[in-house]
Amino acid sequence: MTDQDGASAQLLNAGGPFEAVLPGFAPRLEQLQLATAIEHAISSGSTLVAEAGTGIGKTLAYLVPVLESRERTIISTGTKTLQDQLYFRDLPMVKKALGSTLKTALLKGRANYLCLYRLEQARTEGRLPSMSSVSELEDIRQWAPASVDGDLSISSVIAEDSELWPLVTSTAENCLGSDCPQFEACFVARARQEAQSADVVVVNHHLLFADMAIKQSGFGEVLPGASVFIVDEAHQAPETASQFFSTSLSSRQISDLCRDILAEAAETSGALATVRGEVAHCRQTLKEFQAACADRLEDRGTWQEMLEQTATRDALQTLDAAVAALKPVIDPLNGSSRGMDGCIQRFAEIQAHFDHLDRPVPVTEVRWFERRGRGVAIHTTPLDISNIFASFCEQLDAAWVFTSATLSVNGKFDHFAQQLGLQDADTLVLDSPFDYPNHALMWLPEGLPEPRERTFVADLLDQVRPVLEASQGRAFMLFTSHRSLREAAELLAASSDHQLFVQGEMPRSMLLEAFRKSGNGILLGSASFWGGVDVMGDALSLVIIDKLPFAPPNDPVMVARSNELRQHGGNPFMELFLPQAVIALKQGAGRLIRDVNDRGVLVICDRRLRSKGYGSVFLDSLPPMQQTANRDRVVDFFVNQGAE
Repeated sequence: MTDQDGASAQLLNAGGPFEAVLPGFAPRLEQLQLATAIEHAISSGSTLVAEAGTGIGKTLAYLVPVLESRERTIISTGTKTLQDQLYFRDLPMVKKALGSTLKTALLKGRANYLCLYRLEQARTEGRLPSMSSVSELEDIRQWAPASVDGDLSISSVIAEDSELWPLVTSTAENCLGSDCPQFEACFVARARQEAQSADVVVVNHHLLFADMAIKQSGFGEVLPGASVFIVDEAHQAPETASQFFSTSLSSRQISDLCRDILAEAAETSGALATVRGEVAHCRQTLKEFQAACADRLEDRGTWQEMLEQTATRDALQTLDAAVAALKPVIDPLNGSSRGMDGCIQRFAEIQAHFDHLDRPVPVTEVRWFERRGRGVAIHTTPLDISNIFASFCEQLDAAWVFTSATLSVNGKFDHFAQQLGLQDADTLVLDSPFDYPNHALMWLPEGLPEPRERTFVADLLDQVRPVLEASQGRAFMLFTSHRSLREAAELLAASSDHQLFVQGEMPRSMLLEAFRKSGNGILLGSASFWGGVDVMGDALSLVIIDKLPFAPPNDPVMVARSNELRQHGGNPFMELFLPQAVIALKQGAGRLIRDVNDRGVLVICDRRLRSKGYGSVFLDSLPPMQQTANRDRVVDFFVNQGAE
């Protein structure tokens, strides 16, 4: 078989069916090569790791062989937005072109679907988090009967950051399953039933790995029946898998349990009086634990750092005792209601987490905490997930395809393959067909201080202001920290005439749409804007990156994995920190050119690209743009080509 032989390549070639359904369709050699490689992986049941540069059209390259194979397939995407795009736009178009009658299904995590039982509970209980929640709850109640799938994530009835979400959706812990009085009408159950009977199921990485870790019941019946797995945006897979092979104990879990115990007890005569005192005590000790953490701990850190603080250690022990004290008052209520039985089960799981934290830390795991606002979570993460993941793949005996625009470092897949234990995978690197040498320019400013210097952000803005003016805005400024982002936003607000779109001011999708419509805005974003964001055409012609995106040196998981590598004679910087940073930088740089007609400038403001030996690893991994240290050349680029 040659690079573009096979049925899939023929369908994607000139004279094929896509010319009739896809305006402007033209064959792409790289797309034909990728489709052929995926077709081979499916037919042979092998594993393929493929880097497909921006513009190749990897979605078509895997959908065509998947539909033509007629094998039962799970397709996993990086985000819910990409999941919806794939299911509602791309799949129907490809099915139409191929005349396919295969059944497809969309499946998301349960937190996206309205829970009718909890909706009724929220209305009956009436204790809502804010005044705005009252009208929002009524909107949901009116929307529910007309909804086909109950997918709140694509509705407009609830805000992305609404405090109402946990009150009207379920979790694996509080779901009543088949015992629920609303089970026959359950949106989650219906979505899973449709997925179990479908030929192609579209999920996202969070759901895929949650199932692998046996975090959710029910969905596990879908996966073993599939003989093909396509993991798109696969660069996100190792981190997501690590999250879901972890276990967590959070203040949110305890708070939700207390609330639900009260709600269920209120349904049983005389029960509320028996639980109210212990629940109130548990809630109070939880608040004291959260306050102790807020006063003394950073946003994230090691388990040891939490224990070294006497106040946080004592508050955690007191909370453990307060949770344990719930047992005598809820056990007698066993069997009083389906919901209370669920609460008792959740209590047992939370108590098991506390018991685990009482034991010494095994060498195979790392414990760490993180804070978000007043919320606190304690995580237990495996140091290495490669054996877990490889074992899962072996049990399924299926074809696996991992694809993304950013998987390799200097053309090699060692880092990605090692993370997931992919020992015998076939690999393929296909460069973007876009004309980077003529359409893009990379500026590496000279004279900037080291990124750790106090004046770095101010000096960076002084350097790039003339370029922002020459580009007429139309820029992304990507930061490695929220602190730098906020500082830049304040300084630009006082000195720029361009409209600023700052991450956190509104939901991401709304921020992007407002930026696109502005025509000359400047968007300032951090991690979530480095990948999975498409702005084609003139709205975006300049991408400015402040620093090389190395993981924080004090990240508890990275520190533990570094120590493990070092103990076995490895080099943590070269084998862990550097590869992850290279892939992250490729993601950020990839925001610039999203279409064959796009032109623009990439600015990387970190002097270490030139001053450190490892800088060449970053530069050699980026698309082949012309480079300059001369700001005047960048201004001329926009005057002569970009700005109109």
